[in-house]
Amino acid sequence: MKIDILDESGKNTGKKIDLSDNVFNIKPHDHAIWLDVRSITANKRQGTHASKVRSEVSGGGRKPFRQKGTGRARQGTIRAPHHVGGGRVFGPHPRDYHLGINKKVKVLARKSALTYKAKNNNLVVVKDFSFEQPKTNDMQKILEALELTDKHILLVTSNEEKNIYLAAKNLYKVEVRNSITFSTYDVMRAEKLIIQEGAIKKINEVLG
Repeated sequence: MKIDILDESGKNTGKKIDLSDNVFNIKPHDHAIWLDVRSITANKRQGTHASKVRSEVSGGGRKPFRQKGTGRARQGTIRAPHHVGGGRVFGPHPRDYHLGINKKVKVLARKSALTYKAKNNNLVVVKDFSFEQPKTNDMQKILEALELTDKHILLVTSNEEKNIYLAAKNLYKVEVRNSITFSTYDVMRAEKLIIQEGAIKKINEVLG
């Protein structure tokens, strides 16, 4: 599969680049995508939520009132869950949400996600570019030239470009990833992929 290479102004450079069929034209595996996205989102959770059980809340050193003669139900402590300020029953406690996934499944998921983008014409390849200064306006001009200003964008650069990352940092719908470091979640979350020419070559090499 070949695709046109555009420049920063959105014009066709007259060149084409080959998208490996082993990466961008496989039979998508939806379950692999689901497993990978579930793993990524689960691993982002801190798991620091906590609540206090009846042994951890303050108060309750003695019975709140005598056992008999009040006409009320007997109570042993104000730490009981049905009292205001009492302990919580079955509340959340710190835990690890980490979910592991096989490396082959992870690779299959990324290939499937890239295939969906390529088949649905949601993939744009641009020649390698960089910024001398990290200016948001420069990034905005490129998006306007590509007619992608209202889309959620994933920009994949050939190399680690700090100025590109900083230029896109203030754009709410634009995320930048270096070369092959993007995840299945990044690809599926984006409406459009912008991949630099050099990054395509690395993707073909690493995943293909």
